[in-house]
Amino acid sequence: MLKGFFNVPTPHNEPVKNYAPGSPERKELQAMLQTLRSQQIDVPMYIGSEEVRTGKTRTMSPPHDHQHILGQFHEGDASHVEQAINAALGAKYAWENMEWEQRAAIFLKAADLLAGPYRAKLNAATMLGQSKNAYQAEIDSACEFIDFLRFNVKYMTEIYAQQPPVSGNGVWNRLEQRPLEGFVFALTPFNFTAIAGNLPTSAAMMGNTIVWKPAYTQIYSANVLMEIFKEAGVPDGVINLVYVDGPTAGDVIFNHPDFAGIHFTGSTGVFQHVWKTIGTNIYKYKSYPRIVGETGGKDFVIAHKSSHAKAVAVALSRGAFEFQGQKCSAASRAYIPSNIWEDVKTYLLEDLASMKMGGTEDFTNFINAVIDEKSFDKIAKYIDNAKAAPEVEIIAGGTYDKSKGYFIAPTVIVTKDPMYVTMQEEIFGPVLTIYVYHAEHFEEALELVDQTSPYALTGAVFAQDRYALELATKKLKNAAGNFYINDKPTGAVVGQQPFGGARASGTNDKAGSMINLLRWVSPRTIKETFVPPVDYRYPFLGED
Repeated sequence: MLKGFFNVPTPHNEPVKNYAPGSPERKELQAMLQTLRSQQIDVPMYIGSEEVRTGKTRTMSPPHDHQHILGQFHEGDASHVEQAINAALGAKYAWENMEWEQRAAIFLKAADLLAGPYRAKLNAATMLGQSKNAYQAEIDSACEFIDFLRFNVKYMTEIYAQQPPVSGNGVWNRLEQRPLEGFVFALTPFNFTAIAGNLPTSAAMMGNTIVWKPAYTQIYSANVLMEIFKEAGVPDGVINLVYVDGPTAGDVIFNHPDFAGIHFTGSTGVFQHVWKTIGTNIYKYKSYPRIVGETGGKDFVIAHKSSHAKAVAVALSRGAFEFQGQKCSAASRAYIPSNIWEDVKTYLLEDLASMKMGGTEDFTNFINAVIDEKSFDKIAKYIDNAKAAPEVEIIAGGTYDKSKGYFIAPTVIVTKDPMYVTMQEEIFGPVLTIYVYHAEHFEEALELVDQTSPYALTGAVFAQDRYALELATKKLKNAAGNFYINDKPTGAVVGQQPFGGARASGTNDKAGSMINLLRWVSPRTIKETFVPPVDYRYPFLGED
């Protein structure tokens, strides 16, 4: 077998297409949207070499047009989780023993397939299934996932290249990176197709085999991801895609002795329950499972009295309301100084008044639907409670309608109580709560930011005063894993701002960095002595 030290292509961030009127990408995407809407597909589970159809089907519909049917998927049960585990374990030997450059080639091919022939299809599936507009789909399902694949290949090679710096006379020290012993469970959310793709592939790239359970509301685009993986050459059994409810999957997976780790993005409550379950069952496993999770957020924007009101307003209108506030990083609480508040308010309301709301097929709509009825009802309850609360005022939005789709108008709440419930709890919808603080009390406002919420995912500070920026950076060092200066708290780019937070927001293992990939390997150090000693005696034992 030929050997070599191989250099992989240098990764660059995938350019974002703008989908302007008349552009080729706009026409291609509009045609794909029409094609996908005109057909109903039958989506199986993918377990080993089989496409599994149970006959127990559930329909898939656009959140913005819930009477339209895109197709149906086949729901599984505990037996299918067992089948997927067995398939993953059965594929493990061949996959982990495949030369690393061959694994790299598969995922580099997947990136190029996505950048080219599958781009419109995956973007359109994300637009229809998750109600993302064209630009939000492009930066997510196309660009971010392409970046994950290409940058992770580079990080993989850098990890394999890391070796002990010193080998003494007669000794050769080496380090090898083994995949985890067992299978990895990827539990993925609805809101980012890129996350749904990255959680299984980042662990698989390092030689692990995967049981993947996506959110039901993301299955439509997950099916396209599996098409890409198969065409790229991911072998059968390496990534197994099952559709079961969370408790069913957990009951099987977290009781299995070969459970080696979980790669998770979702709610804090679910992640804490998973962690507790793993702890309870720790004696059952062959090794201590890796627990990697990115969870909730109550992401903030704080402005200093020296900041530019227009920049703050745009950061709020984009940061809070792109993708209907359903980003883990979405701005959902803001602290605005009294001296610029009226200007910020004016600019923000002007922005909101110009935003159109409707289906993703109309490219002029900035706001689309929230993901499902359960989410709609939860968000509506927060809005209704705010309407009845004496200490708050709704200055924009506050309306909602689910007759055709799950539409909630971008809503801005202004509170006199900095500890009001919508300043503390994650809502995951288009609701922004603002507290106006005295312009001379910036340091006290920083204390509020740090102490109000249990989360610590993203946050932003706006100021022209460099002393204020320095103070905020220091005071809020534990309040956000991704911290932005004079920018909105959303839009992390792979290779530039690796993503993840701490406190109740997760393990901060930074998706889009080498840090994350290191969680999916188990290092072994090897010391080889060329001429071993043949006498146990050391020189100090000699007599004077």
